[in-house]
Amino acid sequence: MIIWLASFFNPKAKLWIKGRRQQSFVRYHNSIWFHFASLGEFEQGRPVLEQMKLTYPDRPIVITFFSPSGYEVRKNTPLADAVYYLPLDTRGNAARFINTINPSIVIFTKYEYWYHFFAQLYKRRVPLYIISGIFRDGQVFFKWYGGMHRKMLKCVRHFFLQDEHSRQLLAGININNTTVSGDTRLDRVWTNASNPKQLPEIEQFIGSHKTMICGSTWPDDEKLLAELVSEYPEWKFIFAPHELSMEKINHLADLLPPDSCIKYSALPITEGDNNRQCLIIDNMGMLSSLYKYGYMAYIGGGFGVGIHNTLEAAAFGIPVIFGPNYHKFNEAKALISLEAGFSISNEAELRAIVEKLTTDIAYYTASSQQAKQYVDTQKGATEKIVSFIRNSATA
Repeated sequence: MIIWLASFFNPKAKLWIKGRRQQSFVRYHNSIWFHFASLGEFEQGRPVLEQMKLTYPDRPIVITFFSPSGYEVRKNTPLADAVYYLPLDTRGNAARFINTINPSIVIFTKYEYWYHFFAQLYKRRVPLYIISGIFRDGQVFFKWYGGMHRKMLKCVRHFFLQDEHSRQLLAGININNTTVSGDTRLDRVWTNASNPKQLPEIEQFIGSHKTMICGSTWPDDEKLLAELVSEYPEWKFIFAPHELSMEKINHLADLLPPDSCIKYSALPITEGDNNRQCLIIDNMGMLSSLYKYGYMAYIGGGFGVGIHNTLEAAAFGIPVIFGPNYHKFNEAKALISLEAGFSISNEAELRAIVEKLTTDIAYYTASSQQAKQYVDTQKGATEKIVSFIRNSATA
């Protein structure tokens, strides 16, 4: 009901409802089903998806998304035979969907838990795996009233966890079918940084200027960064805002110095645009490749519900800066401890760390090396997961 009401004024909610009403499902046999909440979880689980496709080339791959932001971007991915919105979590929907796609292996990423889907898979003895799982003390699973939620966890064949604390929390409620394998995002970002895309229009825009990549920014981030643009007129700034509506992009452009910005859709630049300082990316899917061109990165979301992906930038060996709401993200805490990541709460703190990274070359170099080394040493979760699943299937 809430989403239905929201659909009258929220485009995402409208897509959420419309997409589920219009889809029809193709019958498969012995499929491998991957579910992702959204686009970020797709990228997180993608290394496992790609490896499973290579391991089981004859099995159809079915992908479901909860959010339109994942479905709309990846609905035509060549990695899958079918891509759907996850139907509403009712007993009937779950039974019909599972009967239609007939999965033999099911993989959910990070923190998606749906009672009826899990129960139906368990009833059919279909192995369900959680990858890159992470648990925190305050979650309902560990509350006295969380019995139904704990019952869901019992339906999972095996948990592949990001950290030891998650393993200990699950052990505390007698769930021990766990492996601390790490975060599959590290495999994804390492692969991306090892084979970066070439973006000639970006190279033309940057020229020989130092560049800050401002990824997944929200309005609160952009207010701070707009001040920085004025203080570093010799730099280039590339903004990839989290929301790409015309209203949001125009609001960002209005924050920046007059006549300082150009949109990516208007590239390549003409001779008269050579002095533009800011570039606004007004399409999806480029951000992970942009960090190659950065001297440092600012990652948005830290003044809201939480920061976005810091690892994509760190994999290229550049320092990352973000807002104060990062405590749920292990990689952000690790980068801070290595002085490869920096949390700021206001404009003065942002200005101070940018100044230090700009003027203290030895400090900048050490920070960059630590960022890249962190990703290089933490990768490897995908191989652990796929090997376990493959061995379980042949046991």
